[in-house]
Amino acid sequence: MAKDTSHKKNEGFGEVEVALTKTEQFLEKHLNLVLYVIGGIVVVILGVLGVHKYVVAPKNVDAQEQMFQAQNYFGKDSFNLALNGDGNSMGFLDIIDEYGSTKAGNIAHYYAGISYLHMGQYEQAIKQLKKFDTDDMLLAPIAQSAIGDAYVELKNYDKAVDAYKKGASINPNDFTTPTIKIKLALVYEEKGEVDKALSVLNEVKKDFPKCEEIVNVDKAIARLNQ
Repeated sequence: MAKDTSHKKNEGFGEVEVALTKTEQFLEKHLNLVLYVIGGIVVVILGVLGVHKYVVAPKNVDAQEQMFQAQNYFGKDSFNLALNGDGNSMGFLDIIDEYGSTKAGNIAHYYAGISYLHMGQYEQAIKQLKKFDTDDMLLAPIAQSAIGDAYVELKNYDKAVDAYKKGASINPNDFTTPTIKIKLALVYEEKGEVDKALSVLNEVKKDFPKCEEIVNVDKAIARLNQ
């Protein structure tokens, strides 16, 4: 004999109906609040889009235009003028202060860091380069390598090792990776860790046999094996 499930089904439908009724009552009672919340979310979304279109994008364009002369000085190795401006045009530090939230403000950290590195102000170089954020597959390892260079100049070899190892791990390629690894090997040698230096140099020889520095790599390996 089949069980009578109609009573249980009716109870289930009844519970659903009660729940729907309570929901309707809540919406009716708090309709203004619900609409206010939804409206607020829409306003926030439109606000973000509006800020990007009418504030952020134009500001980034303005920053790029302002930075042109600083880049020109940088290209001529006039690093002090590139950093601080010439009285008429802005330097990278001005760009960072005025347009720090833009893409141009971000790249200005890189330029400022490299400028400080050339000027022998290594702590400032590290500070600026660490603030630079990029997904560029070549510029990212180059910036990290520059941090390593600054630490080497400060004779902080442990941090230099960390920086070079990080730089070499970013997008391994024939252009940046061999150079960074050779720098890493030189730091290991400076620390007296010859085995680690040889290991890194042999990695370069194995993984990048056609790199421009391969002749120097072979010479370094022969010298360290004596």
